[in-house]
This record gives sequence, structure tokens and C-alpha cells, in this order.
Amino acid sequence: MFRKLQQHQFLFEELVKRDFKKKYKRTVLGMAWSILSPLLMLLVMRLVFTQFFGRGMEHYTTYLFCGNLVFSYFSESTGQGMTSLMGNAGIFTKVNVPKYLFLFSKNVQTLINFGLTLCVFFLFCVLDDITFTWKLICLVYPIGCLVLFNIGVGLILSALFVFFRDIQYLWSVFTQLLMYMSAIFYTIERYSYTAQCLFLLNPVYLFIRYFRKIVIEATIPSVWFHLLMLADVAIALGLGCWMYKKYNTRFLYYV
Repeated sequence: MFRKLQQHQFLFEELVKRDFKKKYKRTVLGMAWSILSPLLMLLVMRLVFTQFFGRGMEHYTTYLFCGNLVFSYFSESTGQGMTSLMGNAGIFTKVNVPKYLFLFSKNVQTLINFGLTLCVFFLFCVLDDITFTWKLICLVYPIGCLVLFNIGVGLILSALFVFFRDIQYLWSVFTQLLMYMSAIFYTIERYSYTAQCLFLLNPVYLFIRYFRKIVIEATIPSVWFHLLMLADVAIALGLGCWMYKKYNTRFLYYV
């Protein structure tokens, strides 16, 4: 895979540039929307949910930002990844190139947006009187896992989208449901122990929880927490790679 990426490095770079420019085409603020969009969403969520869920909760803004930051990246990356194959059908039907290049280019573009928002997130942490420790370095692990998880889910969705266009609407409903199940604006302490364990079956919640543990609580999650996150990544990435390998030639008949 890495050898093929090197062989098609020029195409890959051009795809990333095209996707990045296309997103902000004909916008007045341009790339600034990468920062303004999550900030506006955070402001709305804070105004709506503070009185209901965050009253008296310490560092609620940071708590809310952690959830919104991770979920927005997941939603954007998988949503754009889903249409990456169909959106570039005019290229791979004429030129023999690895089809996963189109998905990777989308993920690089969303990762850049995530990185910009992450810088703003750290600024908010300072304003919220969060004390940074050396454990902040541990965020490299959930970020790396999240990137791979998004790629895996994107591979699955983009393959399914070629055969079933309905997946786009189903995924939109599913992500809406997933948002409410990821404890973005509320805590799970009020639920029973069994219910709290069920939240761990949600991979997105795992990433959000990891961020909060490091940034707000300044504690490193347990080893089994790391392994559970790694298992989710392996399942998503393994299934996605298998689908691309199995249906690689069939894609050409459905685009």
C-alpha cells in the first residue's frame, strides 16, 4: 500500500489540494470556517445545554468542546469518505489507480481541519483554567486511533455507497442517533453501572472519554481501555480493507 502511495504521490497531493480548495470555494472567510464552524456549534450547544446538564459542573465548556471536537471530526471524515469513490468515478474508470487514494485524500483534508480546531481547543482550555501536564502527550494515541478508525469506517461506507445509494440517508440518521449516545453534553454518572458499561460499546464515546480523561482529569485510562479502542480500530480497518479487496473490480460496474 505504501509503495503504491509513493508511485501515485503526485496524484495524491493533487487530490488533497483539490478537496481542500473545493470545500472553501466561493466563500468569503475561506479556511477560517474550519475554526468558526465548530466554535459556533460549541456556542449553540453551550447556550442550550448549560442550564440543563452543565449547571454547577466544573470545566463544562472544555467537557462540551471535547465531545464536539471528536464527534465533528468523525462525522465529517466518514461523511466525506462515503462519497469519495463515487465522486471520483470519472478518474478511476479511465485510469488504473488505487481506489483508496480518493478516500485517503478526503481524510487528509478533514485531518487538517481537525488540527486547526484542536489548536483552538487548547486555547479554550487555557481560558477555562485547565492545567496542562505531561500526560497531554498521550493524546497522540486516541488521535492516531481515531484517524485509522475514520479511514476504516470510510472504506466500509464508500464501498457500500457504490452499491446502495440509500446508505447516505441511513448514515445521516445513524450519526444523529450516535451523537446523542456519545455523552457529548451530559455525563453518564447518573446511570447504572451496567448502562455505563454499555456506553463503552460506542467507539466514538471511547475517543471522547479518552480526551476528557487526559485534558480535564489529567489521568491516563487503563490498559484495557486502550485495548478496547485498538480492537474497534482493527475491526473497522480490517473490514474496510477486506471490502475494498473483495469488490475492487466490481466497483467499475456500478459507478
